[in-house]
Amino acid sequence: MTMKDISVESPAAFINRDLSWLEFNHRVLEQGKDESVPLLERLKFLAITASNWDEFFMVRVAALKHQARSAADSKDPSGLTADRQLDEIRRLMRREVADHTAAVRAAFDGLAEHGLNVRDVDSLTAEEHVFLDGYFAGEVLPLLTPLAVDELSPFPTLPESDLHLILALRPVDPVGTERTEDGEARIAVVPIPRSLRRFVNLPHKDVLSFVPVEQVIRTRAGALFPNRAVEAWALFRLTRDADVDVHRDEVGDILSTVEQTVKSRRRRGVVRLEVSANANVRLMDWLEEYCKVTEADVYEIDGLMDATALGELAGLTGSAELKDPDWPPQMPRDLVGVDDIWQTLQERDVLLFHPYESFEPVISLLDEAAADPDVLAIKQTLYRTSNESPVIEALARASENGKQVTVLLEVKARFDEYRNVQSARRLEDAGCHVIYGVAGYKTHSKVLLIVRREPSGIRRYLHMSTGNYNERTARLYSDIGYMTTDRDLASDAAAYFNTLTGYSDDVGWSKLAVAPTGLRSRILELIRREIHTSTSDQPGLIMAKLNSLQHKTICKALYEAGRAGVKIRLNVRGICCLRPGVKGLSENIEVTSIVDRYLEHARVFYFLNGGNEEVYLSSADWMKRNLDNRLEVMFPVAQPNLRDRLKGILHTCFADNVKAWRLRADGSYERVRREGPPVRAQEKLYLEALEAVEAAGAARTRLRPLMNPEEGRRRSV
Repeated sequence: MTMKDISVESPAAFINRDLSWLEFNHRVLEQGKDESVPLLERLKFLAITASNWDEFFMVRVAALKHQARSAADSKDPSGLTADRQLDEIRRLMRREVADHTAAVRAAFDGLAEHGLNVRDVDSLTAEEHVFLDGYFAGEVLPLLTPLAVDELSPFPTLPESDLHLILALRPVDPVGTERTEDGEARIAVVPIPRSLRRFVNLPHKDVLSFVPVEQVIRTRAGALFPNRAVEAWALFRLTRDADVDVHRDEVGDILSTVEQTVKSRRRRGVVRLEVSANANVRLMDWLEEYCKVTEADVYEIDGLMDATALGELAGLTGSAELKDPDWPPQMPRDLVGVDDIWQTLQERDVLLFHPYESFEPVISLLDEAAADPDVLAIKQTLYRTSNESPVIEALARASENGKQVTVLLEVKARFDEYRNVQSARRLEDAGCHVIYGVAGYKTHSKVLLIVRREPSGIRRYLHMSTGNYNERTARLYSDIGYMTTDRDLASDAAAYFNTLTGYSDDVGWSKLAVAPTGLRSRILELIRREIHTSTSDQPGLIMAKLNSLQHKTICKALYEAGRAGVKIRLNVRGICCLRPGVKGLSENIEVTSIVDRYLEHARVFYFLNGGNEEVYLSSADWMKRNLDNRLEVMFPVAQPNLRDRLKGILHTCFADNVKAWRLRADGSYERVRREGPPVRAQEKLYLEALEAVEAAGAARTRLRPLMNPEEGRRRSV
């Protein structure tokens, strides 16, 4: 079948979800190789690449393995069985691992030219080894616990993600002569404590020199085994299945259930074994037997293992040329000079564009609500929060101050379960009403509703966002928040909370679209409306910025719209299962992706609608899990200046020709060809934030004409 023969029903019309994700992570890896990126920032991207792989294996590869065992013949929308997907993943991953290892070496070589050296232990001087002998004896050796494979039955469960050293040990007599009568060498495992700093700083005055701690331990491991000689060694690391969830809709103590679920991951099966390249055969045999994996799930690492630790080096302070220039968040342009947030929101809606604009106004809003005697109630959904979260503390203070505080805290947010359980208990202790999610669904929406008594009556203040209520990720993720007192939106939000906390059914919404009951159908309705309003004189236009596009029904609707003449421009950071640029199928669809210093996370949807433009923000990507299996919201931004600003953000993203990639019909990506002046979207958006604050400040300090004193007194009365 040729590309032009593809129909919307054909598996060839869809790109496999997991292979598309690997393409995304390859773009992250490319940032780690890009010589135009400062060297310490390159290390950051290489660390992110490795961290992304860890989660991919823990969740996606684990799920595919379950599927392969239970339904070997079932196929995904692209026509691949689980076994075929696993084969493709392994093939691509071996290439990516080698590419990543080479990129780490190249970054280390570049850093050495700037006086920052990551050394191999075998290259150190005698003086440096003397220093490491003392460091090992004083700081490392007391923390090490060797585990004898032949003596411990059953052998302890080794934690996933940690580094381990495995050794083959042969007995020697007290003066070092090898003894052979005891048979073949014994095997021991030495876990490398995660409490140790990964890179040991060598004492030099003029340069920074580091050596990986695992090399320090490996070269001195003999101190753990008197009368034994190290015959062979290897480093290894396990990745375990983390594809577990709370499956029951009703549980007696959901907090305890979630805690037990998290703990159970420590004993789940191994889905990936990383091991030093060219490891000893006997050591490999034991590892494969212990992990119960085959060669297909073994990845040899000919370099730094667990490169997530590169983040430790990326955080070093260095010369300006080694780091990105600082882009401190600006005051949101809609709040410059604002003293009374309540009065401001009564007058106008406010847009917050993080991280170019500060997240602090959201924290301040909660702090003011907690202290304001006129605030009666606060309702909020939370998905991922930070450690020592100021959001959690503000909600707790509000409850302690007598406000009615209701929090829907999703304790099943994967990998944040433990933190969310701790947050839930803190809120409960403060007297908040805490709902631990909704049976059968994850609550992924980001909604904050504040009820306040005012002279004119009860007024509701609303904040909704594309991103989490997390002040730390708000410095790293590009997200958009929206503050309003719009009566219809506030009424919808109140009904939404009643639906989440009570027995209310979907009530029908004035302006909100809510998943899983109506968001998918609303998106399809908007796409089909664009087909109907499209004419030859004014073709329809859909622009969407999102993290992932995977929902088959949405993809098919976009194909139909494109074939009907609607121009479709998609900026999709990660997974995209739609195949653009195919003759007769998707010639009117283009897909780009931006990978830059901030993680693109906002969801913005634009519809030309025959000239009656509409723009929406949402917590949801166009994926099956978001639209069918989660509680999500989508809301319109109707205020003309804010709608135009969102439209401008979309156009800026599509204009990027520095950090943007274009999806080709075959599922691969190429860098967007630079035509005309360079446009780096994130840099342009930050400069716009600076200029907007300066302009807003100037407008609020405008010079006024002098008055005579009598006129001034009359005006002040």
